[in-house]
Amino acid sequence: MSNRLTQIATRTGDDGTTGLGDGSRVGKNHLRIAALGDADELNSHLGVLLAEPLPDDVRELLVVIQHELFNLGGELSIPGYELLKSEAVARLDAALARYNSGLPRLKEFILPTGTRSAALAHVGRTVARRAERSVVALAASEPVRTEPRQFLNRLSDLLFVLARVLNRANLDGLGGDDVYWNSDRLARSAD
Repeated sequence: MSNRLTQIATRTGDDGTTGLGDGSRVGKNHLRIAALGDADELNSHLGVLLAEPLPDDVRELLVVIQHELFNLGGELSIPGYELLKSEAVARLDAALARYNSGLPRLKEFILPTGTRSAALAHVGRTVARRAERSVVALAASEPVRTEPRQFLNRLSDLLFVLARVLNRANLDGLGGDDVYWNSDRLARSAD
């Protein structure tokens, strides 16, 4: 992990392989690279969310999460390496409890929409689920510690909760409530 990128266009990947942090090379279609890519995409989505107006406490939490996601990526890039700590999972558990406690209980499904920041949190949630599936797929064929999977599972839950929080934050004058799914069943019961 001490090597720093000094040249971006190395052309070493032109053959369809890429280098891992331990110096080994794998195909760009390798499960480890898929998991790394999904974690990187998730981190980028959080970066877009951070470009929005956010409550200060949510912003601070997301910045910490971005660093933890980078740790997760570092761990995935070096087989057998431990970088993401169990404290990162515990921090997400605490944030989940904190933010969820102030929300009304859900009685129906909600749509992934509302304010722009809430919608972006929902996009992050879905990418977190994909990253989790990629880590699970990798762990089915190679040893992977449980913390990366747990972290992504908690993070997707937290992003769902934060989307609900952001819908209520009213930072852009559009806040209010969740947008509930209007199913045929709901329509029939209202008649």
